[in-house]
Amino acid sequence: WHGKMAQSFAHGAHMPSSLTDVRRADRGDAKRLSAIAEATFRATFSALNTPEDVDLHCRNTYSEEIQAGEIADPDTVTLIGERDEELVGYAQLRWRNAPSCVVAEAPGEIQRLYVASDVHGKGVAHDLMNACIDEMTRRRSDVAWLGVWEKNPRAIAFYRKFGFVEVGEQVFLLGGDRQRDIVMARPVRRS
Repeated sequence: WHGKMAQSFAHGAHMPSSLTDVRRADRGDAKRLSAIAEATFRATFSALNTPEDVDLHCRNTYSEEIQAGEIADPDTVTLIGERDEELVGYAQLRWRNAPSCVVAEAPGEIQRLYVASDVHGKGVAHDLMNACIDEMTRRRSDVAWLGVWEKNPRAIAFYRKFGFVEVGEQVFLLGGDRQRDIVMARPVRRS
């Protein structure tokens, strides 16, 4: 979550598309979004964290009501990836204050990008990331940034392939555990 392709990203090119349909979530997606959000989070992080911290985080972050509120928030965009009408991944973007290490006039955050484990390596994450960058361009963001757990090398490698570089760090509170997130950023080509 790559040589010649990574180089093309630095110049704003997109990776080849797969069979993923990516669209903006609506209120009717909140229940399915809640389910995949919690399932993908648990699959990604349960092995390296306590059950109590993971349970608390999921309870406070991924309920259907919380997802509905985030979908309705004008400063948040939730994108869902589907294959054959099955929800296989999602990304969530926000436009709020960025940490001071992100140097930008109009930064946009990729707050979440998760893909179901059974479709890892099948282009879903690439399609979602391309859609994120397209949405950042539409919103006139000049820099896309994100936080990624320092113990998630697969995600760090994926983001690097898309031209993200480390610019700093921040604390991510998982349940009661203060964890170090690497802050990564990349320019967004404005049209």
